[in-house]
Amino acid sequence: MAALNTTPIAEREPLPWLRPRFAELVRLADAGRLPHALLISGPRGVGKHSLVDALAARTLCAAPGTAACGECHACRMLAAGYHPDLMRVELEEGKRQIRIDAIREVNQVVAQTAQQGGYRVIVIAPAEALNVAAANALLKSLEEPGARTLFVLLSDIPSRLLPTIRSRCQHWSLGPPAVDDCLPWLAERFGDEGEARFWLQVAGGLPLEALRLADPESRALRQQLVETFEALVRGGEPVAEAARLDRQSIDAILWYGIAWLEDLIRLGLSGESEGLRNPDLLPLYRQAVKNARVRDWFRLLDYAREERRLLAAGGNPNPQLVLEAWLVRWSALLRS
Repeated sequence: MAALNTTPIAEREPLPWLRPRFAELVRLADAGRLPHALLISGPRGVGKHSLVDALAARTLCAAPGTAACGECHACRMLAAGYHPDLMRVELEEGKRQIRIDAIREVNQVVAQTAQQGGYRVIVIAPAEALNVAAANALLKSLEEPGARTLFVLLSDIPSRLLPTIRSRCQHWSLGPPAVDDCLPWLAERFGDEGEARFWLQVAGGLPLEALRLADPESRALRQQLVETFEALVRGGEPVAEAARLDRQSIDAILWYGIAWLEDLIRLGLSGESEGLRNPDLLPLYRQAVKNARVRDWFRLLDYAREERRLLAAGGNPNPQLVLEAWLVRWSALLRS
């Protein structure tokens, strides 16, 4: 089912590196040219939700300026976590798909008059989680949204959306920000610019992902994976190493594996350590590069990406077998 207004919107402006994009949306809105449906895409950790929250707050605000005023009745409702004309459709915990019942609820809301007499805002995230029936049910509302209705679809991987959904939205793509645009914000949260810079590099330039990767649980997993990498380089048994990683997130393990493989390929092709996301792993990389050809690392990278895609789609019911197969392949290359 759809989740209605369960998250307060306290921030009236997006994260610093997204403010230029927000200003573009504000200009469109003020000129009466904001489309009725936006698709905002970008990798996890770039801050899409902060941009959407700021846009929703300004759209629903009774007296907006460059951002929501923060003082009107609508803004106070948003800050408290409830506004009758804001609807969020999100994945239920433990589910992989947004089903048709949630979109039927959206369609009912769209068919009604806005309770506060202004805009209605419907946020769907992640939009690629819509199953086929739900996506098809959404098409009618996207085609005939009614007056003063704004749909905002958020997506990490917009290519997984139905083409008919994408074609009915104006697409705004967000990429990793320039380091200078996000490093001061990130350094303030880390309390140390050097550490902020390191984790931003590990995260591929994505500030919110850097914060997530640096939390104690994620740091512990990364350290455990480094130890696994070291053990495999020394000739450790991959199935035994997989057993030590039992209960860890296979998605996170494959994410790290993909990032490390990309580093290995970059090092193998250029011989240069410049630009590596994980410079602290350079000694392990150098050993690994000696033991296998670059084309073999490319094959393993393709395998990891495909397994991660299948897991996201619910296509493999046994993550532990995936992990064992993954480490067996790593081990075979490190010993070749």
